[in-house]
This record gives sequence, C-alpha cells and structure tokens, in this order.
Amino acid sequence: MIFIITYIAVGIGLFIFMAFFTLYAVYSERKIAGFVQDRLGPMETGKFGLLQTVADILKLVQKEFIMPSRADKVLFSVAPVLIFVSVYLGMVAMPWAPELSPSSLNIGLFYVISIISVEAVGVLMAGWGSNNKFALLGAMRSVAQIVSYEIPAGISLISVVMITQSLNLQEITAQQGVLTTSSAKFLGLWEVGDVGGFLAWNVFQAPHLLLAFVIYFLSSLAECNRAPFDIPEAESELVAGYHTEYTGLRFAFFFLAEYCMMFLVAMIAVVLFLGGWNSLLPNIGTLRLADWTTGMGWGIFWVLSKTLFLVSIQIVIRWTLPRLRVDQLMALCWKVLTPLAFACMVISGIWRLWVMI
Repeated sequence: MIFIITYIAVGIGLFIFMAFFTLYAVYSERKIAGFVQDRLGPMETGKFGLLQTVADILKLVQKEFIMPSRADKVLFSVAPVLIFVSVYLGMVAMPWAPELSPSSLNIGLFYVISIISVEAVGVLMAGWGSNNKFALLGAMRSVAQIVSYEIPAGISLISVVMITQSLNLQEITAQQGVLTTSSAKFLGLWEVGDVGGFLAWNVFQAPHLLLAFVIYFLSSLAECNRAPFDIPEAESELVAGYHTEYTGLRFAFFFLAEYCMMFLVAMIAVVLFLGGWNSLLPNIGTLRLADWTTGMGWGIFWVLSKTLFLVSIQIVIRWTLPRLRVDQLMALCWKVLTPLAFACMVISGIWRLWVMI
C-alpha cells in the first residue's frame, strides 16, 4: 500500500512540475520574443505580465469541447491524451540527482527513446481523426519529420552508449563526475577520476561527442516541431497543423506536451552529454569545488540549470532563424546529420577500443 501511495505521489509531483514549467516556459518565450523583436511582451495581466499565461490557461479550461461532425470521435478524443502521456512517461526514467530518479531502469535510455516515439502515433491520430485537410497535411508532415530525425538523434545517442557501455541513465551520469562515497555504493560503480567538473563531461572526455551533441540537439528541435523545423505547424500554410480542430482542454494538452517535450529532450542532452547532476566546477588541487557542489540539492540545481539553459536556446532559435522548406528539411536530415551521426558512432567504437583500453 505504501508503494502505491509513493508511486501516486511521484506521478502527481511530476505532473505539477510539468504544468508549472509550461507556465514558466510560455511566459519566458513571450518575453524573449519581445526582447528579440525590440518590444516588451506581456505587460498588462499582473506585474510585468506574470499572470498572462495563467489567464490563458484558465480561458482554455473554461472553453467547451467542440468536435467536428464528421470527425472520428475515438481517435479525435484519444490523440491529445496519448501525445501527452508519451512525453509524461518519458520523464519517469530521468535522473534528477545522485539518488533521485522516479524509476532507475537498467535500460532507461532505451525506454525513454521508445516511449516518446509513441508521440508520432498520437499526431497521426489527431490529423486523421479531425477529418480536416489542413490537419491531415500537418500530421503527415509531422510524422515524416519525427520519424526521419529520430534516426540521427538515436545514432548520436548510441555514440554515447558505446563510450559509457551502459543504458542506465544514472550510471551514464555518474561516470561524468566525482562521486561521493554514498553515491558510489548506491550505484555500485567505480570511482571516476578526481578532477570532475565540466572536464569529466562526455563532450570533453571524448571530443567527437561534441559533434554528436550538436546532431542530437538539431534533431531534437525537429522532433519537437520547433523552428526552424516547424513546418507541421506553418500558420501561413496549414492554419495550425494537426491540432487545427482542437479547442479548450484538448488543445491545452497539445500545448503542455510540446513544452514538456522541449524539457525532456533538453534533459536527455544534459544527462548524456553535459554531466547531468554533476557539478560544473572542477577540483583544483586543494580547492575541492566539485566535492563541495555535489549532493541531492546541488544535483537538482545542476540538472535544472543546464536543462533550462538548453530550453532557452531552443526559444531563441525560434525567433532567430527562418523556417526551412520541406526539401531543405529532409536534405539536412538524410544528407548531413545522418552521415555525420554514423561517423560519430564509428569513431566511438575506435575510441572505446584504442583510447579507453
């Protein structure tokens, strides 16, 4: 009974965090967009417009459910829930601190990649179930884009797995920094160096993983339908894409899933490439900066700060770069990112055999 209550509490806590993050991210995106375009952004509702997003959510919650008369009622209703749940379940295996993970799985990375792939099914259900030509076109574009960019993203992550020899996200993170004695015993790992800090991150331990990180980050933008890969939601062509017919709370689920997906893909990048919950500061002689900034509280701080930094880059890119054409989108995936990702994977094999022996 205690375990069931614990699982329920963790699930509710994750949902509350995702909801508050979405509120923060939408407000931040509006403010950053205003800064980039030399304007103020939201200013009227609350101090500095802080309550504008809250007002928008309350408005969406109060709207009635409108379903097109010729829509497939089952697919139309299930699609937004399926998309949100696939992202929500992906958060379960993510490590937040040395001993803090909702579910520390030995195949955690494989699980996360698999579960977020279900989003493509929900997108297709939304487009087809709406019985709307703009929604269907947006869904087909989105699915083609997601499936295509999952290949370079997945191969770039395999490059990290070949170096770390593990799919356990806690173990991958632990190998990128100085471990406390309790954490080492908890994870059953070896001691991993005494310098720590950013020098122990994967992108510095194996320099070719810096290229793999760039490939993954660009591919994650496409999987989130973020600019310059926002072709599925091109307002000038498709009204709103696959969620054209959705209103009220159903539309809010799409909105929530999109921003939570941004956080999730950024957190995956942080865990695999940027040290996860390990400190940014290295140990320098008797100055034990990494040791002083390691632990449960510090771990959560480092994960959140690194992840939010990547999310802010995603937002800035949206208001900086123009949208790609469909042919440019696919050419970038199949002619540039995929060959480079395979090259990184080959180098990882060589690095593991010749450098890390």
